[in-house]
Amino acid sequence: MTFPDDFPVARRWPAADPSVLQLYSFPTPNGVKISIMLEETGLPYEAHLVTLADADVKSPEFLSLNPNNKIPAIVDPNGPGGAPLGLFESGAILIYLAEKTGKLLPTDPAQRYKVIQWVMFQMGGLGPMLGQLGFFYKFAGAAIEDPRPRERYINEAKRLLAVVEKQLEGQDWIAGDYSIADIAIAPWLNALEFYGAKEVLGWDTFPNTVAYLARFLARPAVQRGQNIPPRA
Repeated sequence: MTFPDDFPVARRWPAADPSVLQLYSFPTPNGVKISIMLEETGLPYEAHLVTLADADVKSPEFLSLNPNNKIPAIVDPNGPGGAPLGLFESGAILIYLAEKTGKLLPTDPAQRYKVIQWVMFQMGGLGPMLGQLGFFYKFAGAAIEDPRPRERYINEAKRLLAVVEKQLEGQDWIAGDYSIADIAIAPWLNALEFYGAKEVLGWDTFPNTVAYLARFLARPAVQRGQNIPPRA
């Protein structure tokens, strides 16, 4: 395969420079993981705004890259062996970019798997549960009169924050040095402000987590990556 000729996504979102990595995304917690990672590593890339509207994420061009119709996704024209690689799922993309650049993922096998386990913790637990919290606390689910769904996700969010809080005891970052685990986790913690859910979760009772998020948000690459691609 060659890029862009064999990648339908490039017909809807043309590449200005087909020689660099192409990011198809929107600045949600999952989306900014990848823009932050790209800013942290300095890898050249182009960002294309893919809105969350069905016209974009369910378009044939986007589905050709991600059949799960979710952002983010990438095409790396210089993938393994020099062949183009299309990739979706933010956790997989983080691991791929870390391996490609040799940054933010330890080379020591034991430490490497410790970082990856925390990426999986975010992918399988923290992200989905906080996303459901947002739905039932701020968005359409907030109109449901039955309090049980809301209570379920508030309690689960509190439990997960307690896990993060304990892990951060005595250290600045989730798995030792700053890594893709932090790039996975911190944007979801930051979403609690947007959801207006900090008070109901007792955010200030998690001091390690509060300080951790502030450290993360102070990083220049994080500040740049938070709004890439810019919302239209």
